[in-house]
Amino acid sequence: MATSEIDGIRALLGSKPRPVGWAERRQRLDEVGSTWPVAPDVTCEAVDCGGVAGEWSRVPDSDASRVLLYFHGGGYCSGSIVSHRRLVTEAGRAARTRTLAIDYRRAPEHPYPAAHEDALTAWRFLRKQGIAAKRIAVGGDSAGGNLTLALIARLRASGEDLPGCAWLLSPWTDLTMSGATLQTKDTVDPLIHKAYLGELADAYAPAPIDRRDPLISPLFADFTGFPPALIQVGSAETLLADATRLAEAVGAADVGVTLEIWPHMIHAWPVWNAALEDGRRALASSGQFIRANLQ
Repeated sequence: MATSEIDGIRALLGSKPRPVGWAERRQRLDEVGSTWPVAPDVTCEAVDCGGVAGEWSRVPDSDASRVLLYFHGGGYCSGSIVSHRRLVTEAGRAARTRTLAIDYRRAPEHPYPAAHEDALTAWRFLRKQGIAAKRIAVGGDSAGGNLTLALIARLRASGEDLPGCAWLLSPWTDLTMSGATLQTKDTVDPLIHKAYLGELADAYAPAPIDRRDPLISPLFADFTGFPPALIQVGSAETLLADATRLAEAVGAADVGVTLEIWPHMIHAWPVWNAALEDGRRALASSGQFIRANLQ
């Protein structure tokens, strides 16, 4: 069943020509990401997070004292609260937390470090709400996973309390694009290819920025003292090596890390959880992880 369902998602993604311009790419991701609406028992509420747009979501049994702070994917250039709303709200259900999704500024209009500034603003907004750091999980997919790691690194560098855990879904961790699976998985990945990543990297971190900077490419960071991390990635992703090398680096720093490689799954597959059993199962696993690590 998993392969037939993922084939249906592949068909959805390939049902229209691949867009070219930034506006068209953003519109297309919002369109395919919101194919299935949120469940009827979900409540969503727009919020101003200190000047950064966000959205609360909750289901009837959400624990208001625990929060999943979520950064959407899209290569730092596209993606939005709209494209990821079904993913975020169902992740909150699985974790039994409220969620706060963030519409951080996007490149090329707002290159590095704009997204980092917005992530830190959102974190401090949460803390000012009286939410203890250890009761906050920070997560994101693709570039949102990159941003999650960068936020934690910035908090550690400034001596601030760190979140209870990190959830990293199909994370893009290496903007130097040295991962072997960019080649070996190129023919099976319907979404992410090296030339496309190059465009995103040029927009987000243009020259002369050093893309080996750990705040740009968290793969090269020192993870000492980081909170426990769950990394989920599909076997059909060109970014598979970004996830596997990250797991090795995090584990080598004596940080608890769980790596899940999901057979046949594509980039950020839980986005389509409404029609994909493996998407729902992945969210159930992430929810269990978050519940176990938020005090």
